[in-house]
Amino acid sequence: MRIDKIRLALVDIRKFALALKKMANVGLFRGTEPLESVNVTFRLPYYTQWGQSLLVCGSEALLGSWNVKKGLLLSPVHQGDELVWYGTIAVPKGFRCEYSYYVVDDDKNILRWQMGKKRPLSLPQGIRHPEVVELHDLWQTGADALSSRSAFKDVIFRKSWSLTVERPLEVIENKFDQEGSILVHFKICCPYIEENTSQIYVIGSSSNLGQWKVQNGLKLSYSGESVWHADCVAVFLFLDGCSTYKYCKYSSGENFTVETGPNRDLSLESSKAQPRCIVVSDGMLREMPWRGAGVAIPMFSVRSEDDLGVGEFIDLKLLVDWAVESGFHLVQLLPMNDTSVHGMWWDSYPYSSLSVFALHPLYLRVQALSENIPEDVKLEIQEAKEKLDGKDVDYEAVMSSKLSIAKKVFSQEKDIILNSKLFQKFISENEDWLKPYAAFCFLRDFFETSDHSQWGRFSYYSKDKLEKLVSRDSLQYDVICFHYYIQFHLHLQLSEAADYARSKGVVLKGDLPIGVDRNSVDTWVYPNLFRMNTSTGAPPDYFDKNGQNWGFPTYNWEEMSKDNFGWWRARLTQMAKYFTAYRIDHILGFFRIWELPEHAMTGLVGKFRPSIPLSQEELENEGIWDFNRLSQPYIRQKFLQFKEDCNTEKKIASKLKTISGRSLLESEDKIRRDLFDLLQNIVLIRDPEDARKFHPRFNLEDSSSFHDLDDHSKNILKKFYYDYYFHRQENLWRQNALKTLPVLLNSSDMLACGEDLGLIPSCVHPVSSFNLDNHLTSFLLVMQELGLIGLRIQRMPSEPGLEFGIPSQYNYMTVCAPSCHDCSTLRAWWEEDEERRKRYFKTMVGSDTLPPRQCLPDIAYFIIKQHVEAPSMWAIFPLQDLLALKDEYTTRPATEETINDPTNPKHYWRYHKELIGIIKDVVRGSGRLHSENETQQQQQQLIHQVANANGVGTNFNVDPLAVR
Repeated sequence: MRIDKIRLALVDIRKFALALKKMANVGLFRGTEPLESVNVTFRLPYYTQWGQSLLVCGSEALLGSWNVKKGLLLSPVHQGDELVWYGTIAVPKGFRCEYSYYVVDDDKNILRWQMGKKRPLSLPQGIRHPEVVELHDLWQTGADALSSRSAFKDVIFRKSWSLTVERPLEVIENKFDQEGSILVHFKICCPYIEENTSQIYVIGSSSNLGQWKVQNGLKLSYSGESVWHADCVAVFLFLDGCSTYKYCKYSSGENFTVETGPNRDLSLESSKAQPRCIVVSDGMLREMPWRGAGVAIPMFSVRSEDDLGVGEFIDLKLLVDWAVESGFHLVQLLPMNDTSVHGMWWDSYPYSSLSVFALHPLYLRVQALSENIPEDVKLEIQEAKEKLDGKDVDYEAVMSSKLSIAKKVFSQEKDIILNSKLFQKFISENEDWLKPYAAFCFLRDFFETSDHSQWGRFSYYSKDKLEKLVSRDSLQYDVICFHYYIQFHLHLQLSEAADYARSKGVVLKGDLPIGVDRNSVDTWVYPNLFRMNTSTGAPPDYFDKNGQNWGFPTYNWEEMSKDNFGWWRARLTQMAKYFTAYRIDHILGFFRIWELPEHAMTGLVGKFRPSIPLSQEELENEGIWDFNRLSQPYIRQKFLQFKEDCNTEKKIASKLKTISGRSLLESEDKIRRDLFDLLQNIVLIRDPEDARKFHPRFNLEDSSSFHDLDDHSKNILKKFYYDYYFHRQENLWRQNALKTLPVLLNSSDMLACGEDLGLIPSCVHPVSSFNLDNHLTSFLLVMQELGLIGLRIQRMPSEPGLEFGIPSQYNYMTVCAPSCHDCSTLRAWWEEDEERRKRYFKTMVGSDTLPPRQCLPDIAYFIIKQHVEAPSMWAIFPLQDLLALKDEYTTRPATEETINDPTNPKHYWRYHKELIGIIKDVVRGSGRLHSENETQQQQQQLIHQVANANGVGTNFNVDPLAVR
């Protein structure tokens, strides 16, 4: 035993000695000289704020092994107008790693990090001890990384990304032949290569770079993933300490285009020792940014001759053909997850998911389930087609017909399907969500409710209970497999449409809802991830002066963070199977969510979560004392107060229902609204988790409780109100967004667009523009930093002081649109308010004449043209707005074209347009529906000129409006 211990000790000593030797070889001990080491210097220009530093961290131990606390801190040096950060480390010959830059505080806590892929570091051959390799990098923002997103990489620029690799990035062509020479390695990212572009060059002031002559410049080689590179050995490159240069594209017709912007500089002035090699990573080639147009339409509205009363996944192929013929590059859809919570038309609401993973059976093409459908079932399908071909979607009838037909086909081919390898593979790859979903659907139907709290012993989910429910030996196994079967075919049909869209160069854009239904698979399986005693909504805004209450439970972000937001990552991974871009619904919810108590029905009396509340102490210090008066309903009649059974909105609504019919004075709705107003007549909301903390009620100045206060109390409370909503939360909300959003963005390579409407609600009482600008800038900076594309709707400007947005001033990192599914269409908006119509005509058109009452095609053309010409990356038009360009497609009343009414939580989502004829016109080869009117033809030509004059990628090909 003693000998064994001695042997073990000797082994440990040998390991320790080897470790010491290894550490000494790379110079980890102070006073030791690295053996055959090379000095690597990092250089990055970047402006920081006071108390912030730049740090580099990488995959190897020398750079911290991705532990930022152990990374290399850089030191700042002022060089002209720039603040440049430097840091040097000794590494062994042949050293390779990946690295990234971080902004940290004095304790090395991460404040932000560069976006995009990790940077590769590979030392060129021929570098010897103690020579220096200097890395000249630029900070990567989210915008810089957009070209690697699948919308561009796999769709828009797919031909550019399929170029043949000429020389891998780590291969260096030149050698260090001459004493005192410097090897300069240029790298540039150029994601968009036109068909006639043959090469990319770097040209500059030195002879090595052609003295600004393209034919004598340095030709770059393609290394893959849109990166081009070249190296040259320079002796006289830096006689004056600096060389200027630019990149350019060179076409086969001997035409070249030089990148935009100022000359780039390569300087040695601040180097302590002359480097032997400089690796210049210049980010993106600067050129006119790519811009494109798209069309937005709900899946249920995409009708064809083959569907059963509603748009189906396979119909997307027709829509893609229409988009290609019309010059569109994108099709945007609403959420398509299963929403079958209630078993009635309420389930038409696409943002209230039964499961965030399962697809909706509504969109199933039953004819595609089998090649051997019996004749009697075929007859049933034909009868259903005729019956369901109505003006609007009949949600309940469509669901009933499709499930009935699918069950008959499943019963006929059950044994073949269940034993197929493709089906078994689908179950195996998706069992984490598929099994709970199928079990939930069975239990929902068995108990006749989705409220899982009513399911007895199945109310609480467990894996053991799940496995028994889905077991092959269970009596309900056929029912379970039927739900597998439906999801399997939905997956096949949507995958077919998605692959078709990619092959045609059309981006398919999905939608990521902010919430899930309270009675959903996700709240059943993961109750710890949700705050089930709360509800999600939005404060008063453009859509509703009383705010919105969506009914979803808010998220338990602290619990979600424990597995690095695994539930969210799984959602995004699932979406990426079908989509190459997605819309993040209510992205402000990732900064802060409007949280309401579960007993609320409206959205007014809520608070932001997270938020820093007002403490009782700070209010008392300013002379605010009567907290019961401020936080309880203010009723002028003394001794009146709400009884216990009527002191919440839900209790009032319930009480009124029990006595409805007995009241002879007023309607139930009127009484309910008046009582709600009384209940909401407060100034402060007491924090439910800490009675000594308070939140100012939104728009507190509108309440009579506030009006009846003395002037001193009013001024103090106004000061606290504006501090609460526009100042004290900024850092907290920023940190919250930077904790969650990067995880979402890194979960897939889809292009992310954030719906950021309501940034500064129009109903907020005026405050100084400085405060509003700060509030706005905080959100926009995070969006820009992460590479998130915002949304701009002209009638809902985010800029303070504007009634109508100015499309020509929109930022490139935006989607612009004249309307969206959450508001009235362009036609309806124009026709619903005469005074606003006059203001728009004067402000935007520049005319004092009386505008037409109806949204004539010329009006629609003017507004759409503004958006086509806007600098935004995307101009995405709801199909209804495009159809307003042609009289024959506007016969339906404009109000009937609205997709959603956000003020109505029970709105029926059922609109569809008679699109069959439109799609057939395109598919049959008639192309675009041109007008014979000469003026209209001139307008079309103008759009072509505008689109083609705005630089690379702006080309919308033919008329982007298609139906003009």
